Amino acid sequence: MNDDATIESVRDRLRDFASVRSWGQFHTPKNLAMALGGEVGELLAEMQWLTDGQVHEKLADPESRNGIEEEFADVFLYLVQLADICGVDLIQAGHAKITRNDGRFPPSSDAS
Repeated sequence: MNDDATIESVRDRLRDFASVRSWGQFHTPKNLAMALGGEVGELLAEMQWLTDGQVHEKLADPESRNGIEEEFADVFLYLVQLADICGVDLIQAGHAKITRNDGRFPPSSDAS
């Protein structure tokens, strides 16, 4: 991992990538959300009908793992683009959600 591995660096690369291809006109919130949904479906398809053990076996195989990682990357990249277009700070939103969930779901005394 390089020193510039931040969501902002990915966002900036995506902005540049889309800009030089004049794709901005297509990167509307609706279109990006639909593309994100499609990529989530492709990630799910990699694991559909498999047991948890079979998923772990697939992840242990370098070729299969590469395909799954590509789907994770597609999901991540569309999510970053969608958040950028919508003006959402993913890190702040994530922390805020965890804080809300912490209040909604307090730890139980029998949790391990």
